[in-house]
Amino acid sequence: MSTGPVERHVFEADLVDEMPKPSRGRRFAEWWRHSTHVPAALRSRAAAKNATVDATVFLLGSPKALLGAVWRGLVLAVRAWRRWVRVVDYREAAEQSEKLADKFIEIRELTLFRWKLTVAVALFTASALLVAELCFGSVALWSAGGIAAVALAVAGRRKEGVPGRKSVLSGPRSFAWTMEPQVLIDAFRDAKLIGKDESLRLVERAARAGDGWAITVDLPATRKAADAIKNREVLASALAVDEVQLIVERVRGRGGHAGRVFLWVADEDPYAGPPVRFPLLDAEWWDAWRPVPFGVDARNRRVDLPLVWTSLLVGAIPRQGKTSAVRVPAAGLVLDPHTRLYVFDGKGGKDWEAAESVAHRFVCGDEIEHTNAVRDHLAELVAEVQSRYARMSKLDDEVCPESKITPAISKDSALGMPLTAVIIDEVQVYLENPEREDVGGRKTTLGGYIADLLTYLARKGPAVGVVVILATQRPDSNTIPSRLRAVLGSRFALRVMDWRDSNIVLGEQMNTRGFDASTLLTHHKGVGILRPDGDTDAGEETLALTVRTFYLLNAEWRSICQRGRALREAAGTLSGHASGDDAHQAIDETVVVKAIGAGIARTPVSENLPEPLAAVCHHLGSGLDERDFVPSAELTAALDVVPGIFAQQMGELGCRPTRNRVPADNGETRRVRGYFTAEIRAAVQRFTADEIGSNAEAEDEEA
Repeated sequence: MSTGPVERHVFEADLVDEMPKPSRGRRFAEWWRHSTHVPAALRSRAAAKNATVDATVFLLGSPKALLGAVWRGLVLAVRAWRRWVRVVDYREAAEQSEKLADKFIEIRELTLFRWKLTVAVALFTASALLVAELCFGSVALWSAGGIAAVALAVAGRRKEGVPGRKSVLSGPRSFAWTMEPQVLIDAFRDAKLIGKDESLRLVERAARAGDGWAITVDLPATRKAADAIKNREVLASALAVDEVQLIVERVRGRGGHAGRVFLWVADEDPYAGPPVRFPLLDAEWWDAWRPVPFGVDARNRRVDLPLVWTSLLVGAIPRQGKTSAVRVPAAGLVLDPHTRLYVFDGKGGKDWEAAESVAHRFVCGDEIEHTNAVRDHLAELVAEVQSRYARMSKLDDEVCPESKITPAISKDSALGMPLTAVIIDEVQVYLENPEREDVGGRKTTLGGYIADLLTYLARKGPAVGVVVILATQRPDSNTIPSRLRAVLGSRFALRVMDWRDSNIVLGEQMNTRGFDASTLLTHHKGVGILRPDGDTDAGEETLALTVRTFYLLNAEWRSICQRGRALREAAGTLSGHASGDDAHQAIDETVVVKAIGAGIARTPVSENLPEPLAAVCHHLGSGLDERDFVPSAELTAALDVVPGIFAQQMGELGCRPTRNRVPADNGETRRVRGYFTAEIRAAVQRFTADEIGSNAEAEDEEA
């Protein structure tokens, strides 16, 4: 193979033997900052400023502290003398030896002697002071008074607590750690976050930050900031503030480490007061690719929520602001004319009525026809996702460089792949529908099929521009299957019943990390714990934070939807239900069934299973693979059988009933008798294997 001529280049350069040495002044400055011989208070300007402030505070407070110490010392001295002159020590020894009556005369004589000794010492001291005053003047009296004051101050100095009597009912504890760092150290000790012999290192002294006080400290070695976050309630009690006023964060990134803690304490409840106005009320339009303003945190900092590339689950008990919280990100999508909206309201009413004017698909109601419509629209969208993947695979690398949707692709009307949001309020209405459904020969419920469709959209949809937003007032494991929760990225939990429901929304063991939505107050409407799936203003390392969502009145929500319709009409993107076209798109149902079944292992169920195993499998449908436990009461009621006979027949098939804990309707758990689905699947597999073996033997005999 021939090659072209090789070009040779010559570069001019100077040979450098060594790097230039820093100046003597810079070397001295570096030595000064890092030398252990220089006091820490003199190593930097900030340290010197803090030391000056500390010294000033100490000097200004010294007279008051000295008087307090002298007074406490005087009280201690009087109490000690009173105990000595009354012969308390001798009297207690006699009482313990049960010889108090025999020692009465000795106690009286010793008491008189000590009184005489006290009078003699007092007269001698007074005489000595009088002679000294006559010889040396008032200097002697001042010197004696100074020596006595120092002695009393040393005796009355504060150690652990205040010497003297302990009050039975003390007054209310006040929030004073901003003025006395020792109180903060004592609070960490009381909360068992540091040991009695350990202390804190001040990184940033207490200062005003917004409507509260902020301070940054370093914990002792081996102590973790995560423990302080987890025990926030205990620390708030030690600081004498309500836990909603206390924000504890770990300082991460540059300037932070695992033991550096940032504390912020609000002057009052940061979540009280009137609702916060939604910033996009005055916006003419919004780009859905930008994070949507979602709310404010305790420090009144705005929190933006990313919607592209992720999904959102909102859970709460009724009347806690769930619908309003969902309408906030939905408003950002409405104001982008290049987004397509699927809006399904399982509650009915007028909360989402305004969205009908901009929605590509719209369903409002909880009847069976509404659930069927939701199923059809979701199946249509699943087919659309598959179509987008096929079309994106044929695009040029410059147009689609990473096999993912881009802003340019989503806004190109010729490609027909706009950002698409599926917004379902009260999703449990559709997921709990018990209507039997035959999906590709597999028995399941209508709610189970909808759960499979949503799981596929949440798992495969983000890469092609599909966003799933679900809201429910029943955040329990039976309502939202684990396979669906596992693929929902962002989580927002308003007030729920207990920590279990909080963990179902936010994720497992989030309560042990200090995030429990059941501890939110009843009057905190619209306040919840946000676990974002993406960067927020709080930092990419933030696990979760408490947010007060923006509030939209119905009139404001309607105004935003009207503006969104006008934007779509101007851009020519109004489609579907909003444009009067409710015709269903023709799809291949087998392709949809194959798509949602991919990656889900299903137990093969033979048609020749013995009873009642066949009836149980028919009743459970997809729940045979999705559920862990099924109560006996549910099976006997559904199959209309006698419980005793049913248990005997199931036992003969290898399925023994056992007791297990299941969640009740009131949020608590109760023990019920039932069957683990793992045993039912094992029985099905045994009979299926026996049937296959029998067929094989029959074929061998025929051969």
